[in-house]
Amino acid sequence: MNYVLKNLPVRTEKPRTTGFTMVMDKGMGIREVENFVEANSDFVDIVKLGWATSYLTKNLAQKIQIYKDAGIPVYLGGTLFEAFVIRGQFEDYRRVLEKFDLSFAEVSDGSISLNHGKKCEYIQILSKDVTVLSEVGSKDAAKIIPPYKWIEQMQSELDAGSWKVIGEAREGGNVGLFRDSGEVRQGLVEEILTKIPEDRIIWEAPQKEQQVWFVKLLGANVNLGNIAPNELIPLETIRLGLRGDTFDHFLGAHLM
Repeated sequence: MNYVLKNLPVRTEKPRTTGFTMVMDKGMGIREVENFVEANSDFVDIVKLGWATSYLTKNLAQKIQIYKDAGIPVYLGGTLFEAFVIRGQFEDYRRVLEKFDLSFAEVSDGSISLNHGKKCEYIQILSKDVTVLSEVGSKDAAKIIPPYKWIEQMQSELDAGSWKVIGEAREGGNVGLFRDSGEVRQGLVEEILTKIPEDRIIWEAPQKEQQVWFVKLLGANVNLGNIAPNELIPLETIRLGLRGDTFDHFLGAHLM
């Protein structure tokens, strides 16, 4: 850091499993990735190439290598997994992971109807070769999944071999964990936390107000995802109580 400030929340250090930040790359070019890595590599734990943007991204292998050289693992968005599965191309998907030497994969069913037992089977298969992140929740705002079902699915997917489960919100933060206004479904989150350990969950929270809510609920080292590249350092200031939104929240714990 550039200077000393006392009594800040203690942040976990990389490589970390709590206080984890997943950034969504929606198609950045090579120069953008180089600039992003130079400024942000200390703060990002993993990068998701959003939904199926990797299908169209130029110089994909070079881009992935830039992230890897900076110690930042990359994975392909869950929608791409679904696009392969719905076309009966699961083995082709596995070959893509191998071709680009990816050590993480996302299994989701937010856009397709997939028997949950079959989803867990895919998790079991992939987890033999890569670290699996699995996503729970629908991208359809009209599809409201009751809390008990979220819990059942999260636990089943962890049991099947997922390293962490992701709470769905899309890149807009207006489905799944959130109402279409972006408001957190507070009862849902709190009920999930009665059964699923918080360190096993990544909460997609692309909007600042959502990030603030989770930091206030679970502290500086909550796992958050779908963070825009230009919002990564702003999020870190929220985690440390160095932005107005959480400024007083952490002062009470350390100075009063």
